[in-house]
Amino acid sequence: MKFRPCIDLHNGQVKQIVGSTLTDDTTATDDATADKAASSLDTNFETDQPAEEYAKMYENDRLTGGHVIMLGPGNQEAAKNALKAYPNGLQVGGGINDTNALSWLDAGASHVIVTSHVFSEGQIHMERLRKMVEICGKERLVLDLSCRKRSDSKNDNSDAYYVVTNRWQTFTDYKVTAENLQELAVYCDEFLVHGVDVEGKQCGILKDLVELLGKYSTIPVTYAGGVRSIEDLELVKKLGNDKVDATVGSALDCFGGDLKYSDVVQWHVTQN
Repeated sequence: MKFRPCIDLHNGQVKQIVGSTLTDDTTATDDATADKAASSLDTNFETDQPAEEYAKMYENDRLTGGHVIMLGPGNQEAAKNALKAYPNGLQVGGGINDTNALSWLDAGASHVIVTSHVFSEGQIHMERLRKMVEICGKERLVLDLSCRKRSDSKNDNSDAYYVVTNRWQTFTDYKVTAENLQELAVYCDEFLVHGVDVEGKQCGILKDLVELLGKYSTIPVTYAGGVRSIEDLELVKKLGNDKVDATVGSALDCFGGDLKYSDVVQWHVTQN
């Protein structure tokens, strides 16, 4: 199991936010709309320290497979600077599609992370996924299956995790199941899965989601959401059968939290 670092960008700044509070309005360019949205965006941390400084830190600590996520517009320059600082050491996601994927790989990304281009209008578009494979190659494609739980319409007594898009606000009809994980593994190198309802809340992991990923994913998968301690990392390792990697964001002291980044790095080194 690995610790996967992250750089989340919002309006060109490195930030850590509560994922469920990010809406389309929070990326508005109109001043009045943006001001209104800012009051509803729950931000745990923001800094003027450039993204490339975090990238350099991750490279110095020999951390691989981390990701840069562009949360809305205004983040491309910061993302490219981070990729340039740590070439082939970071994945990039946020607005990736068949017209720009190669340019991000050329900019230094090891992989591109795809969500809304493949999951659109509430459905998965397999033809788009196949085209992305043709363009990038399976080995450089990460599929984002970030999800939220809601009642299964076919079984009112059961809850299921559904992939969400559009800054995690729009439910698709695509469930995270054993069958679907195995089907999609044919088309990508890894999965990235945010447990959106606990993302940024430092309230502990979604145990059932981690168990599901560990039991059924046949390719590497990174879980993000709620990790707040070394004990939580150990729990991901146990429930994920030592196959699920983990991202830690808001809890880290480098993002304003109480968990020492150096302790997490040392834990990672011990595991690997």
